[in-house]
Amino acid sequence: MHQHSPILAAADTPLFLIGMMGAGKTTVGRLLASALGYTFVDADAELESRAGVRIATIFELEGEEGFRDREEHLLQELTARRGIVLATGGGAVLRPANRASLRDRGVVLFLDASAEEILRRTRQDTNRPLLATGDGDRRARIESLLDARMPLYRETAHWTFSSAPGNPKRLVDTILAELRKG
Repeated sequence: MHQHSPILAAADTPLFLIGMMGAGKTTVGRLLASALGYTFVDADAELESRAGVRIATIFELEGEEGFRDREEHLLQELTARRGIVLATGGGAVLRPANRASLRDRGVVLFLDASAEEILRRTRQDTNRPLLATGDGDRRARIESLLDARMPLYRETAHWTFSSAPGNPKRLVDTILAELRKG
């Protein structure tokens, strides 16, 4: 479709979206996949579908480590696919094996959102085990997660895009324009 593009030269080069929960990976991923004629895959939704339970339940029963084991196994499989836009879970970058397979097997796009924006976008969401803080201080929890993960997002990403409030379609247009330029 976009053969003139260095990044998208191979028509089926996979795109992997990383970033915090609430950064817009699913929304942007769906739009990107549609624009490129790719298949959209949401890693968290796929994990839930295969496990038959919500991620919160996996966290409850197996702890974060058990969840991360499942996530790593799934990402090894999904990152080997071509012609996909993959929205990863916010913590996918925590394991070195995940960072390596994302970076080596496709083009990694980091959707960078502020703590304020993440807080706003996840305010009504009750299916976020890492935000289920006993004291209810979601902002502090989000800032703590961002501080811990930011170096990993930056290390893994080929490209970084600001996921500010506004029109996700505009962000997708910006991403496509950058990828086409290479």
